[in-house]
Amino acid sequence: MKIAFVGKGGSGKTTLSSLFIRHLAADGVPVIAVDADINQHLGAALGLDESQAAALPAMGAHLPLIKDYLRGANPRITSAETMIKTTPPGAGSRLLRVVEDNPVYAACARHVHLGDRTVRLMATGPFTESDLGVACYHSKVGAVELCLNHLVDGREEYVVVDMTAGSDSFASGMFTRFDVTFLVAEPTRKGVAVYRQYKEYARDFGVELKVVGNKVQGPDDLAFLCDQVGDDLLVTCGQSDWVRAMEKGRPAPFVELEDANRKALRTLHAAADAAYEGRDWERYTRQMVHFHLRNAESWGNGKTGVDLASQVDPGFVLSEAPATAAPQPA
Repeated sequence: MKIAFVGKGGSGKTTLSSLFIRHLAADGVPVIAVDADINQHLGAALGLDESQAAALPAMGAHLPLIKDYLRGANPRITSAETMIKTTPPGAGSRLLRVVEDNPVYAACARHVHLGDRTVRLMATGPFTESDLGVACYHSKVGAVELCLNHLVDGREEYVVVDMTAGSDSFASGMFTRFDVTFLVAEPTRKGVAVYRQYKEYARDFGVELKVVGNKVQGPDDLAFLCDQVGDDLLVTCGQSDWVRAMEKGRPAPFVELEDANRKALRTLHAAADAAYEGRDWERYTRQMVHFHLRNAESWGNGKTGVDLASQVDPGFVLSEAPATAAPQPA
């Protein structure tokens, strides 16, 4: 299951995504955590110290390897250089699975220990001095989008992505890559403004959007969120002494997280699991192709010198058991 956490800056989306990752890991569920926010705080929220977080490999730095691996033996892709962030898989492409070892994970993922469990953590990588003035945020997350396009996951396999703050993800098709999007909103006008943007942008794409009210301190806060987001409000979370201690570098065992917040995480898990029944791989593939053709026409063809529409395999539909995937190397 592919899950996104979005929200305005400071809403607590990184904290909540890290808690959800910890919850899944404690339940024994395989998890790949992805930090797709250039602020790069997910590693720290999962307990890494500054040096460990800084040592995480940047996916963007390994983009040539990612492209070459995913291209596989797909005859429609003449070279890895002609692949862009939206290139869809086809017959002969290599696909990624949550529970496997492959060169992409070897280069880009690191294991993070959460109690007696581990999760894989991947990160886009932060802006560097050389990026200033010549690169935008979306060039950084291209590797994430390409991997999501080629990733096959099952019901109790999770990819949890901490997205950039605000509504920036709508500049690409990545917002359609998820089974459920959890939008973290504070009980303020600014807190629900991003919700309104997301709701409007996602309306035509069948995006399942659930609001998680955060920093809710009483009935008035709850009433405000109910009035502003209606039935999209899934659950609320309050202040957490456990989180405060973790942010000070003194984390307690996860089992000591407050009962109310543990219950909220179970609600998120149940909502994500329920979304499995609504999976539509044909629509997923169709949307993938839609955004690829848009990107090809607007800038991809000019950049690569290739008609990127030719990369689309009209007979290919991504699924949990694709018959057309290339064999994995030994």
